[in-house]
Amino acid sequence: MRPDGWSSDDRMAGARILIVDDLRANIEVLESLLESAGYEDIVSATEPHAGLDLYADLKPDLVLLDFRMPGMTGADFLREALRRVPDQYPPVLVVTAQNDQATRRAALEAGARDLVTKPFDFWELLARVRNLLELHFLAREQQERADALESVVEARTRELRVAHREIVQRLCAAGEFRDQDTAQHVARIGSGAGALARRMGCAEDFVGLIEAAAPLHDIGKIAIPDSILLKPGPLTEDEWVIMKGHTTAGHSILAGSGVGMLDLAAEIALSHHERWDGKGYPHGLYGVSIPLAARIVAIVDVFDALSSERPYKRAWPRADVVAYLRDQRGRHFDPEIADAFLAGLDAWDDSTAKV
Repeated sequence: MRPDGWSSDDRMAGARILIVDDLRANIEVLESLLESAGYEDIVSATEPHAGLDLYADLKPDLVLLDFRMPGMTGADFLREALRRVPDQYPPVLVVTAQNDQATRRAALEAGARDLVTKPFDFWELLARVRNLLELHFLAREQQERADALESVVEARTRELRVAHREIVQRLCAAGEFRDQDTAQHVARIGSGAGALARRMGCAEDFVGLIEAAAPLHDIGKIAIPDSILLKPGPLTEDEWVIMKGHTTAGHSILAGSGVGMLDLAAEIALSHHERWDGKGYPHGLYGVSIPLAARIVAIVDVFDALSSERPYKRAWPRADVVAYLRDQRGRHFDPEIADAFLAGLDAWDDSTAKV
C-alpha cells in the first residue's frame, strides 16, 4: 500500500531508477519503498562495476547510490559514470550511513545532487526522490524545447539562405539583360571564389558567403550606359572613367541591407579592382587594407575575363593567362592568394566545369 499523500503520475511511475548498493538487504528495502510509492521501473546492482554497466546501458532517470562499497567508492563510481557517458546527467541521491562532513563534501563534489543518511524516514527519502525526479524531468523538457527551437531556427536560417541566393540570382539576371556575354562569367566567379577560399583554408561559413556574394561583383555595371558597356572596341579615357564607376554604383546598390551575404557582396563590388600595389580603383587601397574577399575575387575575375572571349577581344591561351598572373603576383594580386590560385588551377577547372 502506498503511503498517504504519495501518488505518482504516469511520468513519475515510469521513471527508471537505478539502485547501487553492495548489500542486497538495503536494495530490497529501497525497492519495496519505491514500489509502494508507485515507481515501476527499478533496476539494481550489488557490485559497482555491474552498476556502471547498467548506468551506461539503461540511461536511468535517477540513481540511488551507496557511498561506501568494497572495491569502489561512491565518488569513484560517479567519476567513472561521467567518463563512460559524458552527455548523461541523471541526478544521484547518495544513501549512506556516514554523516560526517568529509563524506557529504566528497559526495557533493563528485557530482551527487543530494544525500540522505541511514537510518532515514521513509517520507524523507521519497520526498527527495520525487524532488530530484521533478527537477530532472523539468530540465529534460527545457532541453527538448531548446532542441525544438534550435530546429526551427535552423529551418528558418535555411529558408533565409535560399532567399538570399534567390536575391543574388535575380540581381545577376538583371545584369544579364545588359550584358549577355558576362552571364556565365559571374557564375564562374562565384564557384571559383568559393573554391579558392576553401583552398586557402578559410572557414566554411566564409566560403559559403563568398561563393554566394561574388557573382554580384559587377552588378554596378547596370548603371553604365550601353554605349560604353557594350562597346566592341577600346574605351576612351572619359569612357573609362565612367566604366570605373561601376564599383561605387555596385556598392551603393548592395550596401546597408544588414544581410551578411549582401554586405560582403557590397564590399567585393567596391574593392575588387583595387591592386596589391595601391594602383587600383576606386580608392587606391593597397596590401591587406584591401578586404580579403575582394583580393580573392580580383584574381578569379581577371583569370576568367582573360580566358573568355569578349566583344572587344579574343580569349587568351591558358599559358599566356598563367604567365600574366605570375607576372602580376605582388603587383596586381596578393602574392599568397596568387600562389594558392596558380597551384590549384585544376581545382578551378573542376569547380567551374558545370557552370
